Amino acid sequence: MHSPHWLPSLTLTGPAGLAAAIRLKQLANEAGNEEFRVLLLEKAGEIGAHILSGAVIEPTAIDELIPDWLSEENENRFTETTPAKSDKMRFLTKGSSIPIPAPPQMHNKGNYIVSLNQFTKWLGERAEEVGVEVYPGFAASEVLYKSDGSVKGVATNDLGISREGKPKDSFERGMEFHARVTMFAEGCHGSLTKQVVKKFDLRENSQPQTYGLGIKEVWEIQPEKFKKGEITHSMGYPLPADTYGGGWMYHFGDNLVSIGLVVGLDYPNPWMSPYQEFQKMKHHPLYKSVLEGGKCISYGARALNEGGFQSIPKVAFPGGALIGDTAGFLNVPKIKGTHTAMKSGMLAAEAAWNALSSTDDGTVFLYDYEESLRKSFIWKELKEVRNMRPSFHSPLNLYGGIMYSGLEAFILKGKAPWTLKHKGTDYAATKDADQCEKIEYEKPDGVISFDILTSVSRTGTNHEEDQPVHLRVKDWDKHAQEEYPRYKGIENRFCPAGVYEYVEDESKDLGVRFQINAQK
Repeated sequence: MHSPHWLPSLTLTGPAGLAAAIRLKQLANEAGNEEFRVLLLEKAGEIGAHILSGAVIEPTAIDELIPDWLSEENENRFTETTPAKSDKMRFLTKGSSIPIPAPPQMHNKGNYIVSLNQFTKWLGERAEEVGVEVYPGFAASEVLYKSDGSVKGVATNDLGISREGKPKDSFERGMEFHARVTMFAEGCHGSLTKQVVKKFDLRENSQPQTYGLGIKEVWEIQPEKFKKGEITHSMGYPLPADTYGGGWMYHFGDNLVSIGLVVGLDYPNPWMSPYQEFQKMKHHPLYKSVLEGGKCISYGARALNEGGFQSIPKVAFPGGALIGDTAGFLNVPKIKGTHTAMKSGMLAAEAAWNALSSTDDGTVFLYDYEESLRKSFIWKELKEVRNMRPSFHSPLNLYGGIMYSGLEAFILKGKAPWTLKHKGTDYAATKDADQCEKIEYEKPDGVISFDILTSVSRTGTNHEEDQPVHLRVKDWDKHAQEEYPRYKGIENRFCPAGVYEYVEDESKDLGVRFQINAQK
């Protein structure tokens, strides 16, 4: 493997990684050290390509990082913003929409609806502008360690490998990137993050992380239905009372709406399909009335960290740091995490600059990052809302959670002398299929709701046909024998891209075979 000279700092990208890289290079430039190198690795072919469009962002962090980001006097300003205007919160039953008060955390005055894809791409351009070395198309696959156990960088995959694992004519050996500080901004449950969390026992004093699945579409709607800047959130239908989640619809750009559903992954019924619940939600009059006559132009899904304050791990370790959603800074009641992600990257960058400026060699530990995080608005925000998500585990489920969250939002305001615990890991909440009512979903109409293959075709995801499949199952038959009898093919239903599937196979004792559907 080719190894460059040691770099001061290496960042794995995302909004947090971009903010970290920009802030670190700003500090170096301000100090007159323009030769200070900051590298940013992005697994997608271009910055922002793996980021879903349509999000409401709070401008706290970007105002600090690039104060003139919207200024008319800045020729490189970001131009694709829609100022948030009206807020609506609704509790849905199958056929009705009941107005309910939105907690203060969900008020969006002063916020902006943006295409996060475009925003991230714009941040990448600003990073290059200040001198960050941006390397798109480089997927880090391995954490590298020094002899003392500290992180010394990452290695990327070999390129030009066939589906059978053999080198092709286009074969290129992967690269090692060595740096004194490596910042991990992989997003939710990143593969390299899992390695460093385990090695340095970063979750020793935190509760288990909990997760949600966000499924999103962007539609172009009829102009007469477009209400620029309008923000709608909903709870209740189509999800049952024992399942946490909610929907949204944001009007932004020119006749565009972002519509989606988040489902907490601690849902108990293995017959549930988050994808199908989203398709069902779109047929509710609240949403269907807007979508009718429009056109779905993109689709995507991603996992979210929902553990909040209780689940924040240690974020600094020898040679590196966790930033952004990798560390779990999503504010669940706000349904926002870009501002906290970016701020965490900026704090880590400032700590890295201080540490690297004080010594030219030896292992770097970002003590200042842990301390500054606790003094920042990130810590304050997440602590204030720490009890809201766990409150939905009460015996009253959804209704208990709504009532307690209202108490927290309007009266206690995060000052309760107690901290509720998460019930446990998400997977432990899943019941056996025989204990739950089977859910039969209606066929999609192809107008408002769609089959999963049609949706996947709108993701823009495309992989080279002759390349290794990155998902691995150690023992296919053992997996099926252990999981299928209990959960009756939950894998078919939890994946929003149809990657996992059980197919009929008379040669198997169970009559089915588990497989992974890779692009062919």
